[in-house]
Amino acid sequence: MSMMTDMESLKVNYQKGKDLSEGVFILEPLSPGYGQTIGHALRRVLLSSLTGAAIYSVKIEGVSHEFSTLNGIKEDIVDIILNLKSLRLRLEGDEPTVIKLDKKGPGVIKAKDFQNNPLVKIADLNHHIASLDKNGKLVLEATVKKGFGYEPVERRKDEKLPLGTIAIDSIFSPVKKINYEVENTRVGQMTNYDKLTLEITTDGSISVEEAFNSALKILIDHFTFIQSKIEKVKPKSEKKEVVESEVKKEKTKTATKKTAVKKEKPAKKRK
Repeated sequence: MSMMTDMESLKVNYQKGKDLSEGVFILEPLSPGYGQTIGHALRRVLLSSLTGAAIYSVKIEGVSHEFSTLNGIKEDIVDIILNLKSLRLRLEGDEPTVIKLDKKGPGVIKAKDFQNNPLVKIADLNHHIASLDKNGKLVLEATVKKGFGYEPVERRKDEKLPLGTIAIDSIFSPVKKINYEVENTRVGQMTNYDKLTLEITTDGSISVEEAFNSALKILIDHFTFIQSKIEKVKPKSEKKEVVESEVKKEKTKTATKKTAVKKEKPAKKRK
């Protein structure tokens, strides 16, 4: 049985979780060893290479740096920044945008208190931002942008931000957790085929199916690109063999022509 014949019998099943952010994909049967190969590749891509959105920087009224404090607010600025850092978002389009918040106390500020921005969708509207007493007030502007993986502030140390703007470590990856398991499964009399189970949890900004399909596309695009490069460039040894073969052919043709000329040359007449 060829490997492509094995692939023709492959089944992909999807089991939904309690919401769109949780789900399980089951792939079987896979050729022996391919459960680990595919599972490991998908896990790496899902965790590090999917595009997501995050708060990139914030400007808070009355605050010049993250170690400042504001009267009337229970949390210090560091805690507020950590709450903004963990806020999960979805950004339409590729350009950065700004979300604004202007709230007076007393009360608890949640993500739903941000002013509406049609380009930004907040995954958890009940996400905690800060707590205000009756004299408290929080006014801020947060910049949201797209990226992938994790981008610490240290990586942006040469970036110049406007005065009073605080850079934030950005967690762009929309996938929170990915576990995979490989088990044996039966195909006819063979019991060494693989069954791959992928358990995926996203942050709610994208569905599990979106995440899975995006990871597959990234892998396919990379392999297709690599293949196109191999097809365009021949190995040096192969090029050398081709050149040597052409030279030999030319020498053989030249020698053949000379022999033919000698044979056709008429004999000199005797006097």
